[in-house]
Amino acid sequence: MIGLLQRVTEASVSVDGETVAEIGRGILVLVGIEKSDTENNCCKLADRLTSYRVFPDESGRMNLSVTSTGGGILLVPQFTLAANTQKGTRASFTPAAPPETASGLFDRLVDETGGRHPETASGIFGADMQVALVNDGPVTFWLSA
Repeated sequence: MIGLLQRVTEASVSVDGETVAEIGRGILVLVGIEKSDTENNCCKLADRLTSYRVFPDESGRMNLSVTSTGGGILLVPQFTLAANTQKGTRASFTPAAPPETASGLFDRLVDETGGRHPETASGIFGADMQVALVNDGPVTFWLSA
């Protein structure tokens, strides 16, 4: 399971011109789900997302997590993160979990993350989403679980 974490000052997801989720300061996480992923990966990634230190402390060092700062978490399913881009000029999506499996695992990740951090919101699996964000720093990390 892949989590592309971005520290943001604000982020939102819209579907058909309607905002379906938004946060202020916090982290936006684009989530890719691979064939080999299980519910255990959801728990591991939820733990990492809620505890990963990406916010500055009083000395300016990245020592604080979204949980310790009280920021929001916005989870957005992104099928393309699981692509194989090693050859050619067109991605192969064979590593990605099938939609019916990925949808259930994404819902589980949202539940697991929300159980650890109440300020959790999410995009809609399978929807054509427009994601807006202001990347803070910029700070971006690729996490695997």
